[in-house]
Amino acid sequence: MRICDLKQKEVINTCTCRCLGIPIDVEFECPEGRLTALIVPGPGKFCGIFGRESEYVIPWKCIRQIGADIILVDIDEEKCLRKERAL
Repeated sequence: MRICDLKQKEVINTCTCRCLGIPIDVEFECPEGRLTALIVPGPGKFCGIFGRESEYVIPWKCIRQIGADIILVDIDEEKCLRKERAL
């Protein structure tokens, strides 16, 4: 599977049965080339729209299954939510 294939699948949290969105990026370890996390945009500022100030960093160990069109994860959303730093 390619990274571009991952970016076309919806991420569903099995704990809350909520759709988190579609991955926008991945984190990986350089020496081994191993994926360590998926990055998914966080909730919008106002009613789920109008920009985003955070993102979900979903550790690879929390991914339960990758299907044809969805990725099932088991996470605590508050612990995986990372605020983006202002430039």
